[in-house]
Amino acid sequence: MDTITVAPFNIIGLAIRTTSENGQSAKDIPQLWNQFLSENIAAQIPDKMDTDIYCIYTDYEKDHTKPYTTLLGCKTSSLHHLPQGFTGKSFSGGSYTLYTAQGKITDGIVFQKWTTIWNSNIPRAYTADFEVYSEKAQHPDNAEVDIFIAVK
Repeated sequence: MDTITVAPFNIIGLAIRTTSENGQSAKDIPQLWNQFLSENIAAQIPDKMDTDIYCIYTDYEKDHTKPYTTLLGCKTSSLHHLPQGFTGKSFSGGSYTLYTAQGKITDGIVFQKWTTIWNSNIPRAYTADFEVYSEKAQHPDNAEVDIFIAVK
């Protein structure tokens, strides 16, 4: 896999602290997505740079098996206009390995790709990993979701 450099960026959205222990994240993250979509959170985010939705995994306690924060939102030009109840965070960018999940979104293609990542031996940094749901992800039967994994 090739290593790419990601520039620093800001995200505003909704966040939750969760863990993969006892399947907790499998409950928490879908609930976060449900709230984000049902309350049309993307439309409420100021200073958006595009329409892509980012799902970021950060503030790892240790690795993907221990508590971490999931932030679901949009890339913004600043964090100056943070709506009440929203979370804003700056990410420093860095070196990443890019994976792409492709196929029918309801078949769990993103989770399947994460399973591959978890079982790989790439030197993960556990700073901030993220998925990008761009226009390519809007085609449910032939979706593409990019997954960026921070590496050392």
